[in-house]
Amino acid sequence: MQRPPTPTDAAAARRRGRPRKRLDAAIMAGQRVVRANLHEQAAERLRDLIVRGDLAPGASLVEVELSAMLGISRTPIREAIKLLAQQGLVELRANRSPCVRPLRAAEIRELFEALAGIERIAAELAAQRITAADLERLRALQAEIVREHEAGRRDSYAAANRTIHRTIVLAARNVPLAEVHAALLSRADQVRVFALGLEDRWEQSIREHQAILDALDARDPLQAGRLLQEHVGQTAAVVTTSLAGRIDPASSAA
Repeated sequence: MQRPPTPTDAAAARRRGRPRKRLDAAIMAGQRVVRANLHEQAAERLRDLIVRGDLAPGASLVEVELSAMLGISRTPIREAIKLLAQQGLVELRANRSPCVRPLRAAEIRELFEALAGIERIAAELAAQRITAADLERLRALQAEIVREHEAGRRDSYAAANRTIHRTIVLAARNVPLAEVHAALLSRADQVRVFALGLEDRWEQSIREHQAILDALDARDPLQAGRLLQEHVGQTAAVVTTSLAGRIDPASSAA
């Protein structure tokens, strides 16, 4: 004769059932995290290649080739490309492979007009709100870009340069301003790295950064804002002048 279930048996059954639901949810969540990490990591690697110019402006991005290069499947590559398109580094094209967004003078001019305005406001606020720790970090970064320039390490210089601009914006202690600035950074990085190979822009940039740092150290909002706006504008001017008369590889392709 079968023994009737006891309260202990019922509790045991509930314990056997509940962990399975929690485990299944945990496994599914873990898979989503891995997938997200994979396409984000792929996007970061492709972003670096684009910013450095290893993937040149206008170059086609073929999923099969990128998958083989990065050693991952095509699905995260496709997701990474979409993410980079949102950041303005990739151009999606109907019935064709996407491509690295070409450097177009008109687009760069507009981008850096917006960036110059944002960073000017940020510098004016930062001159009033910057901390001793912020200034010390900027001094260390200034010394770093001088060293990287002397060693001819363009990529390392560009990374430190990016951090300088971001540090000034964050020193403004204004969250909406920092969010808008972050949305423009990837596209701006590509242009700034390109600019380092033009004329004597590298040396000019170092001098301009030092003057901006001096104005922030002096707590001079108007001077800091004006200098940073001019610095950003000069980068755009050098690049757009260089691009004048060049053929857009994307528009000229058959």
